[in-house]
Amino acid sequence: MKKTLIIGASSNPERYSYLAAERLLAHGHEIELIGKKPDVIFGKTIDTEKKIFNKIDTVTLYLSEKYQPEYYEYILSLHPARVIFNPGTENAEFEELLQQNNIQHEEACTLVLLGTGQY
Repeated sequence: MKKTLIIGASSNPERYSYLAAERLLAHGHEIELIGKKPDVIFGKTIDTEKKIFNKIDTVTLYLSEKYQPEYYEYILSLHPARVIFNPGTENAEFEELLQQNNIQHEEACTLVLLGTGQY
């Protein structure tokens, strides 16, 4: 299973990041959550600080390109195997930085990847 960090996590059930958390857990993946507001969903805390999590396989972004630069160094420091840019989060600058650091990245939808068995 792939331990996944959701950046842009929300406790609002209408947000895609919430649905991603729910479906990742349903598929047996461990999750960590970072968002704007502290809260708890599915027994997991939404942190507002950039904590150092161990063994993150995948970072899935639900944060627009405008807000991503403050996370560049943080995400690189986690050494994930890949970063998923969900629809609306595409960022050529960050994708180039990830490539330079040998981190896989893809513009995809976490929900679709899970639903089609490609996660």
